Amino acid sequence: MPCESDANCTVGKSTPNGNGVMTGTCIQADVDETQKACEIKAWCPVEKDKTPLENEALLRDSKYFTVLIKNNIEFPLFGVKRRNILESLDPDFLQKCQYNRANETEKFCPVFRLETIVTATGNDYDEMAIKGGVIDVIINWDCNLDHDISQCVPAYDFRRLDDPNALIAKGYNFRYAHYYSINGTETRDLFKSYGLRFFISVTGRAGKFNIIPLATNIGAGLALLAIATICCDIIVLYVLKKRDFYSDKKYLTVRGDDAFLIDEDES
Repeated sequence: MPCESDANCTVGKSTPNGNGVMTGTCIQADVDETQKACEIKAWCPVEKDKTPLENEALLRDSKYFTVLIKNNIEFPLFGVKRRNILESLDPDFLQKCQYNRANETEKFCPVFRLETIVTATGNDYDEMAIKGGVIDVIINWDCNLDHDISQCVPAYDFRRLDDPNALIAKGYNFRYAHYYSINGTETRDLFKSYGLRFFISVTGRAGKFNIIPLATNIGAGLALLAIATICCDIIVLYVLKKRDFYSDKKYLTVRGDDAFLIDEDES
């Protein structure tokens, strides 16, 4: 904050781009000796927005880490409860398996390797691990309860939520600090951590055949067909320009006195 005297530096006031508050003293600037600036009380040194290994992830082998996702879902209308750890899976298989979408058995395994999740979003793990990112893990249940309950199984999908092409504040990170004292001097270590954050989204839909909704839908459909005929007649006979032509074709006009005579033999 440029200044000419102490009067320009308000004690305790923070600056928009500063890292602390003013002490109220105008001092010689340490960057440009020809200028003066308000002294700032802040933690030293000032944070540098720079990753330790530049364009390389700090923990590259974290791609081999695995995560177990447990999910339970209930359809109370049908009294059905399901979970993504299927009863048909062998306990030994569960300890060894990893999710694989292309395999008919392993696509139901709830153990996911981090690299597999990132690859499923269409991104490269080594690149994404540098600045971090946010991933949505989608678990979808679409169950036809007319079939065996064992066929009610989850389907997994993955998508990246943050913008990988962002020019400013790319990826995902957070800060936390460790405070302690050395010889009476208050000290802190500030950590800026980059990583992957996962959101779990669960959607579910289940259905079962019922004769009552079927009969209701059929009745409603027949009623709509009758209404459709009436609406078409109104439009054709009263709205269109050629309504007289359509009227002649729809109705047969009977002319002549004999059309109204009553047979004398029947009277």
